[in-house]
Amino acid sequence: MKTSHDLVSAAKAQITEVSVAQAEAACHKADIIIDVREPAEYAAGHIKGAILVPRGLLEFKIADLPAANSADTDILLYCKTSGRAALAAQSLAALGYTQVVSIAGGYNAWTEAGMPTVMPNDSIDFD
Repeated sequence: MKTSHDLVSAAKAQITEVSVAQAEAACHKADIIIDVREPAEYAAGHIKGAILVPRGLLEFKIADLPAANSADTDILLYCKTSGRAALAAQSLAALGYTQVVSIAGGYNAWTEAGMPTVMPNDSIDFD
């Protein structure tokens, strides 16, 4: 019987991952940045410009996203540590998307590298 680790390893062998050092450029290049974590994770902090589409809903919601309107749409995915994003990238490839990349190490690696994030209090202005 396979484990979730086995599935993620197999997915990572079939997808394209970018390092955190490459991820900022990938964000600028992407037509759409998708955070596949859960709503509470997204609300606690996310990459600027990312939209939330939880992993369990991605295959059902991707066609409804105007920015993901063609097979060659540049899509950047991330999750907490890169496992869910790898599975999501594999699924999007199976749906016919050809320009999908995932951030190696996910949001954790992004924040550990000191990259910019949107935090819950960022939108509050007390002046």
